[in-house]
Amino acid sequence: MLKYFNIESLKIACLVSESESGAHKQSLVFLHGSGSDHSAWSHQYARLRKQYKMVALDLPGHGRSEGNGENDVKRYGAWLKKLLDILDLNQAVLVGHSLGAAIALQFAIDHSEAIAGIVCIGAGMKMPVNPFFLDYLKTNPAQMPAEVAQLISKYSVAKENRPQFLVPLQKSISQAKVGILYGDLFACNELDLTQSTDKIKVPALIICGAEDKMTPPDLSRALAAGIKGAKLEIVAGAGHMVMMEKPAEFNVSLNNFAASIS
Repeated sequence: MLKYFNIESLKIACLVSESESGAHKQSLVFLHGSGSDHSAWSHQYARLRKQYKMVALDLPGHGRSEGNGENDVKRYGAWLKKLLDILDLNQAVLVGHSLGAAIALQFAIDHSEAIAGIVCIGAGMKMPVNPFFLDYLKTNPAQMPAEVAQLISKYSVAKENRPQFLVPLQKSISQAKVGILYGDLFACNELDLTQSTDKIKVPALIICGAEDKMTPPDLSRALAAGIKGAKLEIVAGAGHMVMMEKPAEFNVSLNNFAASIS
């Protein structure tokens, strides 16, 4: 069910599911990537909503949430803390993709005591963005350039998965607000956690597609090595959108991780 919450005078949309199996194993909070929304987690919502309390949110300015977005991961993290307080969610597992993973990492550094663990998909201690995307979006603020939507879609999934995902991804990205997508990518590009990951004191699962062109596996390997006790999974046949490209494998990994810390 889509619910709305007022945060900093903005109406924020969240897809919320209460577990149908009695006591929750865990609460899972899903954080989407740049220019996306809660629908990125449709495969997880469909399969796991009976087992967990699930919250899949639209970041400010994304999907059905009001606002202009942010261009700083710490700002998104401060906003997330207010949402978790409103929802009275303590010791949830943060599940983040790309920008959402960066937010989860920063949140774990700043508020480890408030969460039970993090799952990061397509992430790194640094997440450099191709300057072409940033420059093109900055100089074409009125409308999403078709070339950018096409290239982002193309390199978001493994080559073998493009026939299935290329068109819907391109449509989704084309509908994103240019200024907000620029801010998201800027936030990723500015990320630098190389001196901070030792502050993460919660269990962490790092997942990356073997064919990820946006955040190559070496970034995930370095990230996992920088977090004490972190688990690393490289998923064959997947690119940057592991949770969409390989939902069954991803859901098993997520379920096992959540169960291990419940």
